[in-house]
Amino acid sequence: MDAIVTAGGVPLVDEPLYDDTRGEAKALLDIAGKPMVQWILDALSATRTIENVILVGLTAKLGLQCDKPMYFVSNQGRMLDNFRAGVKKSLEVNPKPEHVLFVSADIPAITSEMIDWVVETAMETDDDVYYNVIERSVMEKRFPACTRTWTKLKDMEVCGGDMNVARSSMVVDDDDPLWRKISDARKSPLKQASLIGLGTAIKFFFGQLTLEDVVARVEEKLGIDGRVIVCPFAEIGMDVDKPIHLEILRKDFKKRLRRAAGKQVKKGQKPAGKAIKAEKPVAKTRKPAAKGKSRK
Repeated sequence: MDAIVTAGGVPLVDEPLYDDTRGEAKALLDIAGKPMVQWILDALSATRTIENVILVGLTAKLGLQCDKPMYFVSNQGRMLDNFRAGVKKSLEVNPKPEHVLFVSADIPAITSEMIDWVVETAMETDDDVYYNVIERSVMEKRFPACTRTWTKLKDMEVCGGDMNVARSSMVVDDDDPLWRKISDARKSPLKQASLIGLGTAIKFFFGQLTLEDVVARVEEKLGIDGRVIVCPFAEIGMDVDKPIHLEILRKDFKKRLRRAAGKQVKKGQKPAGKAIKAEKPVAKTRKPAAKGKSRK
């Protein structure tokens, strides 16, 4: 599978991270001595499941490195347009895989094990879209001050993850305006609820729908086969949207690098600033009741 890294976001003057970026791409913010996106590329370099990396929104002139073959695509402006441009490039260099992995450049704490887990878990079935969510308890245990936007369901509270899988042909070929609405609704529970109808939205807001209920209604509304994965990795949901998120991750990286250096010293090795690997926990997934149906 190919990975498409979306790194085209440039905070505007009235946005929270403008003072930190000053007209530069958010993906280039420094974390532990590297551009934030380089930590993503380091993690992708060590994966078993990723063949090529498509970097959307940045250029080769920046000197970013990846051990996988890497291709650059210019920023297209809108999120969905960046997705499509990335998929088109992926199909150009590697037409065989039916699915692609989308990774946001602002989740630098991810590791190669997390990426492989997402790809392998998704490919247990043959659906159109796979969307990762992280339970509130998991996020707040790992990042207590994370200040995420929570979606309250009957069986849990979740936030969205910024690493997901989609069928390539669907992203490239389907030009329905509804897909732009989906892209625009990515950070807003209110807009998300509006996509699934008034009656469903009311139940949604009163916490009367389970995760499976929501999946079934979205599948019916959009005419796709989808699967939501309850992901055990808080790092996939810890994106840098505000200065507080940047501060949290900078402190977290300092601690992790110190621990990694300490372990290497005990083993008589020289400390190295490579991508950090985490132990792989036991995870659970949630699947919609109907599986294997044809696209509508």
